[in-house]
Amino acid sequence: MNIYDKAHELAQSLKDSPEVAEINAAMKLIDMEPESRKMLDDFRIKQNEVQQRMMTGEMPSPEEMEKMEKLFEVLSQNLSIRRLFDAERRLSVIIQDVNKIITDSLVHLYGSDSQLEQ
Repeated sequence: MNIYDKAHELAQSLKDSPEVAEINAAMKLIDMEPESRKMLDDFRIKQNEVQQRMMTGEMPSPEEMEKMEKLFEVLSQNLSIRRLFDAERRLSVIIQDVNKIITDSLVHLYGSDSQLEQ
């Protein structure tokens, strides 16, 4: 068994999944709505800026986080964008589950999490 072949097989399964198909469908709807596209693009830019700063250790202020949450809520009122967010969330759960399955398969190499923290 070649691990890389299995990884490519998994990647193809993700590409072919209903969750990715739903993301693509939602994006097509958003692309047909210029105002929705602009709102989503603006939100993604702000989201990326916050994430980049967090990666450098700079935590956003509570006010900034509240502003992002409110913006997310406003965007979620748009049915096409909400459909996209829901589909992205479902795909994210799958990716987290797959990551946990892989990580759990290797826990015997290093012991339990409590042993790692010591």
